[in-house]
Amino acid sequence: MSQLPQNQIKVWNLPGGVHPPENKEQSMQLPLGEVSLPSEMVFPVNQHIGAPAVVCVEVGQRVLAGEMIASPKGPVSAAIHASTSGTIKAIEERTLPHPSGMSGPCIVLEPDGKDEWIEFTPCDDYTQQEKTELLDKIRNAGIAGMGGAGFPAAIKLNPRATDTIDTLIINGTECEPYITADDMLMQTRAEDIVAGTKLLAHLLGNPENVIIGIEDNKPDAIRAVYEAAQGTSVQVAHFPTKYPSGGEKQLIQILTGKEVPSGQLPASIGIVLQNVGSTVAILEAVRDGKPLVERITTVVGESLETQRNVTVRLGTPISHVLNEHGFNQQQVARLIMGGPMMGFALEGDDIPVVKTTNCVLAPSRDEMPDAPPSLACIRCGMCAEACPASLLPQQMYWYAQAQDLDRLEAHNIMDCIECGACSFVCPSNIPLVQYYRASKGAIRQAAIDKEKSDRSRQRFEFRQERIAKAEAEKEAKRLARKKAAEEAKKKLDAEKASGAAAPGASDVVAAAVASVQNKDVSPEEQKAKLERALASAQSRLEKAKTRWEEAEDDRKDQLEARVKQAEVKVKDAEAKLADFDKGSSAETTAAVDPNDPVAAAIARAQAKMSMAPDEKLKSSIESLQKRLDKAQEKLEAAKAEGADTVDALQAGVDKLQGKIADAEKELAELTPSTPPAPASEPAPQEMDAASAAIERAKAKAAAQASMSPEEKLRDQVASLEKRVAKAEEKLNAAKAEGSDTVDALQTGFDKLQAKLENSKAELAKLAPAEPEPTPEPAPAPEMDAATAAIEKAKAKAAAQANMSDEEKLRDQIESLEKRLKKAQDRLTKAEAEGDDNVDAFRTGAEKLETKLTEAKEKLRTLS
Repeated sequence: MSQLPQNQIKVWNLPGGVHPPENKEQSMQLPLGEVSLPSEMVFPVNQHIGAPAVVCVEVGQRVLAGEMIASPKGPVSAAIHASTSGTIKAIEERTLPHPSGMSGPCIVLEPDGKDEWIEFTPCDDYTQQEKTELLDKIRNAGIAGMGGAGFPAAIKLNPRATDTIDTLIINGTECEPYITADDMLMQTRAEDIVAGTKLLAHLLGNPENVIIGIEDNKPDAIRAVYEAAQGTSVQVAHFPTKYPSGGEKQLIQILTGKEVPSGQLPASIGIVLQNVGSTVAILEAVRDGKPLVERITTVVGESLETQRNVTVRLGTPISHVLNEHGFNQQQVARLIMGGPMMGFALEGDDIPVVKTTNCVLAPSRDEMPDAPPSLACIRCGMCAEACPASLLPQQMYWYAQAQDLDRLEAHNIMDCIECGACSFVCPSNIPLVQYYRASKGAIRQAAIDKEKSDRSRQRFEFRQERIAKAEAEKEAKRLARKKAAEEAKKKLDAEKASGAAAPGASDVVAAAVASVQNKDVSPEEQKAKLERALASAQSRLEKAKTRWEEAEDDRKDQLEARVKQAEVKVKDAEAKLADFDKGSSAETTAAVDPNDPVAAAIARAQAKMSMAPDEKLKSSIESLQKRLDKAQEKLEAAKAEGADTVDALQAGVDKLQGKIADAEKELAELTPSTPPAPASEPAPQEMDAASAAIERAKAKAAAQASMSPEEKLRDQVASLEKRVAKAEEKLNAAKAEGSDTVDALQTGFDKLQAKLENSKAELAKLAPAEPEPTPEPAPAPEMDAATAAIEKAKAKAAAQANMSDEEKLRDQIESLEKRLKKAQDRLTKAEAEGDDNVDAFRTGAEKLETKLTEAKEKLRTLS
C-alpha cells in the first residue's frame, strides 16, 4: 500500500462484506489476447434491462460490421449491432444467457470472413454538440452497463430535472473473484478511461466531484489511471479490498459516506455511477462513432490450457471461446458466466457472449467441487454480519420458506443485491440467495397480478355505478309520471265534484269522452274492423311461420312460441267475427257511459278503427303535435329549474318529433296513391293496409303457382340480393357511427350472404336441367320470399305431423345440444376476455343445460 499514490479523497468503511479467495492472478499472467471470428454468431435482442430491441433486418440480408440489426424500443432500451460482416442466417428462438436457461428471439449471423465495416462518423469536439445529440449517439450505439445488469447508459446520463448531480463515480472496483477484465482495461487504456470520464462529466453538467474508485488489489491499474488523471479534475481513490465493494450502493457509501434510500436510485441523492468498460465504450461511440460490438472478457478456470483476458466480438458462442483456450470437457465441473459469487451456471456452451459477459469461468472439479448438502439453520447470525446492505438474511430466509411476501417486503428484500455473502459464510450451507431470488420474482409477479386485478375491479365498479345511475334515472322518471297521473286524477275528481266538467272547458279527457258519446259505430263498421283484425292476425301468423322456418336452430324454440301465440290470436279473431255474425256484437253499439273512462277509451279506439287510413294519420299527427307542445313546455320548465330530468325530457321531445316526421311522410306517400273513386263504387282508399297486403299476397301466390322451380329460385335470389344490399348499408352505417350493434348486424349480413350463395348454387344446378322460360314480369321480391318461406314452413309442419313423439324429442335434443355448445363457446370466450356479460352467458348456458336434461329424461321415459 505504501507504493500506491496518495488518496485524493476520504474513503469510508463498508459494513459487512467477506473476503473470499480472489484467484485473480491466474488470468493476469498473459497479455490481452483476441478471439478469432466464429462460423456463426448469435445476437439476443435483449442484452439489457428494459424493452427488447426491435429486429430491423431480414433473413438473407447482408450486413456490415457496426451496422444496426435491432433498433431500441422505447426510452429504456438499447440497439444491437453486427460485430462483423456477413449474412443474416435466421431470426429464431435460441437459448439465452440467463439463470433460468430460457429461450428468446435471436438474430443469427453467418460471417463471410471479410470483416467489412460501416463508415463511422467521428466527432472532433463533443463540447460543441448539444446534449441531446450526444445522448442519441450513445443510445443508438447500444451502450449498456458492462459490469452489472446492463442498464442503458443513455438513461443514467439523462437524470430528471429535479435531480441535481454533484458527484460522478467511475467504478473500477471489480471485486468478484477470478474476474480481471476491468483490471486489464485500466492497465491498457487508462487515458481513454480518463477521457471518457471527462465526457460523462460534460454530459452531467460538470459535477463538483468526479472520482474513479479502484480496490487496492490492483496496484498496476491504480498507478496507470492515477498518471493519466494528472492535471485533470478527475480524482482517483483506492480502498481496502472487500467483497462486494463493487456494488453500486456499496461503492457510493465507500467513496461518499452516503447511503442510497431504499427503493430509490443514486441520482435521487445527486450521484451517477458508471463502469470503466461502459465509460470507454461511450467515448468510442461519441468520439469515433463506433457502436458497442466487442468487449474484454476474462476466460479462466483450471479446465482450460490457457487462462487470460481476451477481446471478443459480441455474439461469439462461448464454445468457440473455450475451444481457442484448450477446453477440457471431461475435467470441467460446470460452466459459469460471471464470477463464482454472482454468476450463474450455463445449460450448455452454445450461449453467445453478450454486453454483460465479463467472465467465462470453467473450473475443474477439484477447483470448484459440488456444494455440500444444506443443513438446518443454527441461527448463528453470521449472515447478518456479512450482509453489506444491513439486511436480516435469517428472517428473510424464514419468510421466504413460508412464502410470506408481505413480511419479506417489510424486511426490504428488494434491497438485496444478491451478492452471495450470506451464503458464503453460512455454516449450514443454505443457498440463501436462491431463496431471495425466487421470492423477489414472486413479489414482482404478485405486483403485476394486483395491478391487473385493480384494473378489473375499477371496470366492475364503474359498470355498477353506471347501472345504478341508470336505475335511479328510470325510477325518477317513473315517480314523475306517477305524480303527474295522481295530480291529473285529483283535478278530474275535483271538477266532477264541482260539476265543472263541461266538455272543452278545462279538461281535455272529459271533452274527448263527450265527443265519443256523440258518435255511434254502425254494425258495418264493426264488422269491417273485425275483418281487418282477422286479416292482420293471419298476416302476423304467416310472418311468424316464415321467420321460424328461416331461423337458426338455437332460435327455433323462441320463434315457435311466437307462432303459437299468433295462431291463438287468429282463432280469437275468427271467433269474434263469428259471434258478430250471430248478432252477439250488439252490445258494442251501446251508448258510452260518460262516467266510465275505460268505456270512453274503448269508444275512442273503436272510432279510430273506423277511420280511413289518411284520416287516421291526420288524427295521429294532430295528437302527436299536442303531446309535443306539452313535452316542450315541460322541458323548458325543467331547464329553468335545473332539474335532473332534463335529459329524459329532451329524449322524449326528440322521440315525438321523429314520430311526427314519420307520420307526415307516411301521409304524403298515402295521399297520391289513393285517388278518389267514382261515387257509384266503394272507395278503395278505405281498404286498410292489412287487407291490401292480403290481396297482394293472394295475387302473388296465384302467380307463383304457375312458376317453375327455376323461376322461384330466381325470384328468391333477387330478393336475397336486395336484402343483402340493405343489410350491408346498415352494417356500414353502424361501423361509421361506432354503434354497439355492429356484431349483430355483421352476423345477420353473413347469414344472408350464406343463404344467397346457397340459392345461387341451387339455381346453377337447376338451370341446365330445364330450358329458361320466357321472362315474365317478376312479382315483388319481398312477397315471393315470404310465400316461399310459408311453403317451406307448411312442408316442415306436414313432415312434423307424421313424426312420433319420440322423433320430435330427438330433434329437440339435437337442437338443444347445438345451442348449448354455442352458449358454452360464448361463455369460454367471455371468461377469457374478462367480459362484463360473463354472468349472463353462464345463466343462459345453465338454462339450456337444464332444458337438455329434461328433454333427455322425457326421452328415456318415452322409450
